[in-house]
Amino acid sequence: MSHIRVAGIDPGTRSFDIVLLEDDVVRGEASLNTELVAREPQRLINILDNMSVDYIVAPSGYGVPVTSGAEIREARRFAVEVLLLSDEESIAEGVKAGEAGVWVYSALANIVEHLIKNYGGKALFLPAVINLRSVPRHRKVNKVDMGTVDKLASTFLAIHETSEKESIDYEDVNIIVAELGYGYAASIAVKQGKIVDGVGGTYASTGTLTSGALDAELVAGVGNWKRWDIFHGGILEALGAANMEDIVKGYEKGEEPHKSYLEAYIEGVAKDVKRALTSTPKARTLIITGRHGKNETITKRLKELLPELDIRNLKGLKGASKSKEAAQGYAAIGEGIVGTYFKRLVEHMGIKEACGTAVDYIVHPRAKSFVERVRRAYIETMSSLKLCEDS
Repeated sequence: MSHIRVAGIDPGTRSFDIVLLEDDVVRGEASLNTELVAREPQRLINILDNMSVDYIVAPSGYGVPVTSGAEIREARRFAVEVLLLSDEESIAEGVKAGEAGVWVYSALANIVEHLIKNYGGKALFLPAVINLRSVPRHRKVNKVDMGTVDKLASTFLAIHETSEKESIDYEDVNIIVAELGYGYAASIAVKQGKIVDGVGGTYASTGTLTSGALDAELVAGVGNWKRWDIFHGGILEALGAANMEDIVKGYEKGEEPHKSYLEAYIEGVAKDVKRALTSTPKARTLIITGRHGKNETITKRLKELLPELDIRNLKGLKGASKSKEAAQGYAAIGEGIVGTYFKRLVEHMGIKEACGTAVDYIVHPRAKSFVERVRRAYIETMSSLKLCEDS
């Protein structure tokens, strides 16, 4: 019996992780610095070429309906304008200015362009939370980031693991998934095994790199924003810290302002989890993923703030030793689309029925040209469209 080999690529702020999956077992892993991938995309391509993959689940940014590379007419424009909601000028300007966050965009665009041109129908792109029909329309109003594709991927893995750990059907899985990544934190609500809501990283509370949701008075006061400003305003920048570990050390000693800023971050995560609980009130478990989710000080404080929840980390798939949960989830979803092992969970979550773009539910009049530009790019770069009837 032949087994389908699926590679998943998670484009993180700090690193690009690759996972090679065969059925439910990880057969290969790799991690490359994001800046290196942006400068030398061939490094990542060489790893993929040596993995003998049948399908590659490509970095998918802010999300699209399930799409194969063969359906995409203009690879570069699709990557930049649809997946990244950006433009070439902004990316070039950010890279020239040395903006670390823009390296993610540059690296993702380079890799996606290569995969579409060289792998065609073997390259797959995935939806984000906002693309899912299981999320009611009223929760999508004026939202873009309800959880990017990597957050959906981690949640997919969490649903699978919870079902197996507790010996329950997907229909009985009611959980919150909080991803505490290097740059962003997000909370995703799962009700009866389906994603029904999400508080995405740029919409969530203050993060490590990103400021999170901003007071509109601040937005109006600044007036002119750059695309890469979403990578600024977090606690790392506020403290001039190189990493979270330095902040935690100050917090544990009771030093200011470290104590206040880390408390703002942790309490913000707890508040976002509470928001997600509104959409899945039967949830009694919080599953934490991401780089900072393994920090014992952060986890301990979250347990104090959320005593009603059983808080635990993801174990990950069999064979995984170093890859991020999101990369494993990317590969698992891909396997469920083209293979058999995760097929039932893909069907249960309605992933293949996802539709539309990340900007379809914005109603603010000032965003009209932005919405039109992204939707036009999606329509013009695709050979077959999967628009939502209600968008």
